[in-house]
Amino acid sequence: MSNWLLPENLADILPVEARHIEKLRHKLLDLYKTYGFELVCPPLVEYIDSLLSGTGSDLNLQTCKLVDQLSGRTLGIRADMTPQISRIDAHLLNRDGITRLCYCGNVFHALPNDFLSSRELLQIGAEIYGHAGVEADFEIIQLAIDTIKTAGISTYKLDLCHPGVIRSIINSDHAASANVDLILSLLKEKDVAGILELSGVIKNIRSDTLESLKIVSSLYGDTETVISLARKSLPSNPGIIGALDALQILIHSLEDDVELGIDLADVSGYGYHSGVTFSLYAEGWRDTLVKGGRYDNVGIAFGRARAATGFSLDLRKLARGLFTMEKPSAILAPWGRDKDLLTCIKNLRQDGQIVIQMLPGGYPSQDEFVFDRKLVLFDGIWQINDL
Repeated sequence: MSNWLLPENLADILPVEARHIEKLRHKLLDLYKTYGFELVCPPLVEYIDSLLSGTGSDLNLQTCKLVDQLSGRTLGIRADMTPQISRIDAHLLNRDGITRLCYCGNVFHALPNDFLSSRELLQIGAEIYGHAGVEADFEIIQLAIDTIKTAGISTYKLDLCHPGVIRSIINSDHAASANVDLILSLLKEKDVAGILELSGVIKNIRSDTLESLKIVSSLYGDTETVISLARKSLPSNPGIIGALDALQILIHSLEDDVELGIDLADVSGYGYHSGVTFSLYAEGWRDTLVKGGRYDNVGIAFGRARAATGFSLDLRKLARGLFTMEKPSAILAPWGRDKDLLTCIKNLRQDGQIVIQMLPGGYPSQDEFVFDRKLVLFDGIWQINDL
């Protein structure tokens, strides 16, 4: 095997694309700053018991482990930055009021999500801690929408869900709650036939539970229609009513031009999210572009339960769908130590111009820039001429 080959589902990012990603990162972090979000940078590796605190089994499977040579304890390479941000809020900042934090850094997955996915992501996101109301959910969703708009995406779809609906159905039946993984796998595939066959698989599961699971598997589509149907056909217990109320308030708060959908059978993050969840889709990306939602009390593992809601996305994936080969123009300058030449180059660079000096014996071969001008000495003055 050649020693320059990379492991599967990993790739280098070359100059033009790398510059594009970096510019986008700056734009988004500047956007988050205007909302009042403070930037934090947690480490790439930390103790596994801290890294996985309050998370589901999926994150455990995606986290690579290694032994710390100093302490002998198990370390993890982060597969998601959200638990780290929760640790910072609960344990390090330890503020009484509302805290808004944002972040951007590499994460690594032990396995790719599919054949086309990278195992290394550049995760960027934002979190609000300390407010349990729907107002924080609205702000996070609005910021997620502004994120993709700032990136240049004008057509998108927002899908909403609330795990409280399914959780209330399952938790009201002891037999169902003892077989939650099986039920979730059927709901994920919207397998109505499989749900109806659960009566022969799960002993003592109630018939009304099966009926509710069958109904909820078809509750997706137009928001108002789905919520109205859910109120009429699902049990009127506090968990379901509270979840539907939260969704309806949020829907009425969003702008009319937002294309909305709802899927009450969306079980992604079931064991992690505690309230409204959302996903953003856009043409040009084959799967979810942005995911987020409420995850209250994850910080309890760090000694402080806090209301929390947020979102994240893979900046590389976002940038790749927007990527074009447009190259910035640059000025070609001759090599030399003439004071007037160096002063001219310095002034141009301070004005934001790209100036590249030719080194002796060769023409620059950068692929990232287009040389459309050059510095020439005319009548003792350095001037810019078009190429």
